Amino acid sequence: MNQVSINGSTVLADKAYGKWAFREYLADHNADFCIPPKKNETDPWFCDWWLYKERHLVELFFLKLKEYRRVATRFDKLARRFLGFIHLACIRILLA
Repeated sequence: MNQVSINGSTVLADKAYGKWAFREYLADHNADFCIPPKKNETDPWFCDWWLYKERHLVELFFLKLKEYRRVATRFDKLARRFLGFIHLACIRILLA
């Protein structure tokens, strides 16, 4: 299985991924993280809130993409057909 290289990137995640082990894993793989600390965190870390807002834009785009029933239920059996329809849906979303 191929793994995605996170070397030199910034990982945007929600508070559920704020565990110390996960943040250490990202640091060991030369990646930065933008994860807000929980309110009850004893040792909170810095979170760039302007960068974290970009995660919301990605979430909204996925919500718009899931409005297409064919994408949400994955009617297509072949991966290339499914990806082709995702491309068409993305184009339609961007043109709207």
